[in-house]
Amino acid sequence: MTMSMRLSAAAGAAVLLVSAMMFSSASAATYAADPASSRLEFTGVQAGAAFKGVFHQFSAAVDFDPAALASAHIDVTIEVKSVESGDKDRDGTMRGADIFDVAHFPTAHYVTRSVTRTATGFSAVGALTLRGVTKDVPIEFKFASAAASATLSGTAELKRLDFGVGRGDWKNTDWVADAVKVAFSLNLKPKT
Repeated sequence: MTMSMRLSAAAGAAVLLVSAMMFSSASAATYAADPASSRLEFTGVQAGAAFKGVFHQFSAAVDFDPAALASAHIDVTIEVKSVESGDKDRDGTMRGADIFDVAHFPTAHYVTRSVTRTATGFSAVGALTLRGVTKDVPIEFKFASAAASATLSGTAELKRLDFGVGRGDWKNTDWVADAVKVAFSLNLKPKT
């Protein structure tokens, strides 16, 4: 075998090795949230008292590698009717036309556009679509991976009236505060 043939063979092997590493890295960084062990909740204030709401049904697809933030992507779809706050009357009101209006807007959707590293973890800017209104909502989060799983947990803050959440009497911020805090904890499993 000539020297140029050996070099060509070595170059071909290197290209195959790099391609395999890139494919394996991309596969390892693609996850889906485990719905049974993940949590998505919010805290609001009604009549001066904080209350917590939980969305029991949602899905999350996460493409994340801390070394390749330009290709990071978080995509969450929420079944809004699954909201519960521990109070039947409030839950019924939240599902009704004046708050989430689940009959006309059954899902909410959040998808990131950019992710950056921070001193304590990561920050992302993404678009939240809720009640047919789409606006940017930044999130702060931490990511940790293990051999066969990962966790992504963080927080966000938004104003409910920016999305039309609160019509009629519920628009009054003296009764229900405009600011809402969101917290999430996603247990991620590699997509197969």
